[in-house]
Amino acid sequence: MNKMNRKIEYALMSLKFMSRKRPGELTSVKEICSETGCPFDATSRVMQQMTSSGILRSEQGAHGGYQIIKDLSKVSMRDLMETFLGPMAVVKCLKSSICDLEDGCNIKSPVAELNSRMAQFYEELSVLEILSPGNAPDQQAETSTSLEPHA
Repeated sequence: MNKMNRKIEYALMSLKFMSRKRPGELTSVKEICSETGCPFDATSRVMQQMTSSGILRSEQGAHGGYQIIKDLSKVSMRDLMETFLGPMAVVKCLKSSICDLEDGCNIKSPVAELNSRMAQFYEELSVLEILSPGNAPDQQAETSTSLEPHA
């Protein structure tokens, strides 16, 4: 089973909470943690990573916080996962060329195919689809959703 990393869980929970805010309204990490129960330090690091990847913007100061700046329908789950985990690879040898078993490996090609299919699946799945189940991509054009990014 392919398990989701805690950082990705915290990112999705934070994005879901932030998406319900009014346009232009900033959200503090403290507010997210209070609402979701996520640990402060880990959530703070997650928010910084999403800012570095261009999903969020941050504003410093007493009234600072974070704001979604990227259209979540254009952020793939692969993008989000790679923000925290690096390049997608189901086994170590797909991330680097060093493998102790390479000489006798008889599954390199099938595992590479598995990795390719998983990467494609996550690439085609947007964060918005995960955060708003039941909203098929064709319904999103017809329905206004509160998960649209705030400008």
